Amino acid sequence: MSVVSPMDQHNKRLLANVHPVDWASPTPAERYNLVVLGAGTAGLVTAIGAAGLGAKVALVERHLMGGDCLNVGCVPSKALIRASRAAAAVRRAGDFGVRVSGVSVDFSAVMERLRRLRADIGVNDSAKRFKDAGVDVFLGAARFSGPDTVSVDGKTLRFTKAVIATGARAVELPIPGLKEAGYLTNETVFNLTALPRRLAVIGAGPIGCEMAQAFRRLGSEVHLLEAMGQILIREDRDAAAIVERAFTREGVMFSCNHDVARVEMRGSEKVLFTKCECHPDGVKVDEILIGVGRAPNVEELNLEGVGVEYSKTWVKVDDFLRTSNPHIYAAGDICLGPKFTHTADFSARIVIQNALFMGRKRLSALTIPWCTYTDPEIAHVGLYEKEAQAHGLRVRTFMMEMKEVDRAVLDGEDEGFAKILVEEGTDRIVGATVVAAHAGDLISEVSVAMNNGVGLAGIGATIHPYPTQAEVLRRLGDAFNRTRLTPFVRSLLGGWLSWARG
Repeated sequence: MSVVSPMDQHNKRLLANVHPVDWASPTPAERYNLVVLGAGTAGLVTAIGAAGLGAKVALVERHLMGGDCLNVGCVPSKALIRASRAAAAVRRAGDFGVRVSGVSVDFSAVMERLRRLRADIGVNDSAKRFKDAGVDVFLGAARFSGPDTVSVDGKTLRFTKAVIATGARAVELPIPGLKEAGYLTNETVFNLTALPRRLAVIGAGPIGCEMAQAFRRLGSEVHLLEAMGQILIREDRDAAAIVERAFTREGVMFSCNHDVARVEMRGSEKVLFTKCECHPDGVKVDEILIGVGRAPNVEELNLEGVGVEYSKTWVKVDDFLRTSNPHIYAAGDICLGPKFTHTADFSARIVIQNALFMGRKRLSALTIPWCTYTDPEIAHVGLYEKEAQAHGLRVRTFMMEMKEVDRAVLDGEDEGFAKILVEEGTDRIVGATVVAAHAGDLISEVSVAMNNGVGLAGIGATIHPYPTQAEVLRRLGDAFNRTRLTPFVRSLLGGWLSWARG
């Protein structure tokens, strides 16, 4: 079981909720409408949603209820990031005429706050809460034992439908010497109580970038090593370049196209050697954080025994989230490409409808935004320009830099841009990217518009309070609406106004 540490009052309180040592699993019902394996976001939403609709539900968790999001993902990482932003804001106070004599980060206090807030939020995912909601909660290792049965610590749960929601985990990279040197992942980094003086982060995806910037702001010397040609390879180059510049300005030592060849221990130092000549003497650090690589938690489930196909990356599902066994569904990180808490949540809603009520809800129908919580943030929804071209879709791009937005200038947060793609000849939004201090909040307006058939003209026609950074979206709508004023339309309007003057 993934164990949190140190075992202070906050982590004791967390465990008392998400894996109480004195938990007594109930006597199984004769048959369950739904047996859910895994109590991360997807499993919790599936279980409590189905129970709320009257289904008889069993929920099985072998580790910690709340899954990655609560224990080793979104919740602790954003607590750490918030502390790092506070430190960065104080360092920038002079830009606003506020004089501060210096910045001192108490890392132990930062982590104590993280553990305290995680324990507070953990009540929402507690075994007791789900029991009170009518869910039979079993804490133990689950295994499919027959075509319609799951065994848990000697107890048999019979089901009509089952849902695999066991999530994914960090994997060990095949780098010689890495295992021997020791390393951190998202599952262990939040157990730290002392700030690493020097930290190497391998992988410049969302986790790697967020943690690299956070630890740098908290005082670590940070080396960010990425095998690809840019950070955040999924994002377009313009967006990633802005974050790269922010990293360079803040002192993150970033290296692209740098595969790590091997790791050596030299006394208490960990030395990383890359497959290039940029670091001939190696990168010397005290800790290594792996920010890349996830594997599905499928071991010991006996998926082969019930005809569920899976690979090294996910459990295979169709667009209705059915596995190759029509009585077994999957939801969340175990089966999805985009591994986000909000995607896990909405995949669970699809499963409830399709598994219990013969629904035909499709995963492909979801409009999925996402955000990387660097500073500035990068948020995206829909298609990128290259994807639109690959789909044979002709688009027009409307873009505005945040330095043209009054509130962003006043806030000192004018780095970034908003970009919206519309289908040629219409105002239908097919994709958007926002790079801004609060991009994750701004992208939701575009997601709502896309999900409800509101075009860019509609955003432009909607009053936004001034001054706000969200005004950038309204002004992009204005830019689209101005394209409607063709020479022909202008001539008609001019003729009318000439006539109106008498």
